[in-house]
Amino acid sequence: MLIAFNKPFGVLCQFSGEGTTLADYIDVPGVYPAGRLDKDSEGLLLLTDDGGLQARISSPRFRKPKIYWVLVEREPDGDALARLRDGIDLKDGRTRPAGVRRIDEPEGLWPRDPPVRYRKNVVDVWLELILREGRNRQVRRMTAAIGHPTLRLVRAAIGDWSVENLAPGQWRRID
Repeated sequence: MLIAFNKPFGVLCQFSGEGTTLADYIDVPGVYPAGRLDKDSEGLLLLTDDGGLQARISSPRFRKPKIYWVLVEREPDGDALARLRDGIDLKDGRTRPAGVRRIDEPEGLWPRDPPVRYRKNVVDVWLELILREGRNRQVRRMTAAIGHPTLRLVRAAIGDWSVENLAPGQWRRID
């Protein structure tokens, strides 16, 4: 079984613990997340009861592309985007090269609760970032390393699966 879930902001990627968890949304026994999203991130989370499938989805060895929509502070210049494309040196090693491009706010993107702070004198920019690995808080660390902190992070897709047509907190079984 495979489930696509649109994880809302503030939800923990586990079924137990303090605060709001997956158990508040998904009442299907025996499924576990294939990968994680931190509490402050939103978007596609895949859950399965198949350990082999879980490994194929989450392991960097299988290089499934993960597409993120990232709202960053200020507009990155060409050099900053090139650094993301080439790979960034983080404390736990160099990242694999990433696909990156500037995009308009994604069509159909739901409002975040609470909203991202708005500052009249600072332009915030959306990027689409494509990774083929998944380290702890990797996108946030990568954008911080180029001097453009992440303000909002939404995982839009993993491989062929996307968050399309799922409102925050909704899930669906995938055949």
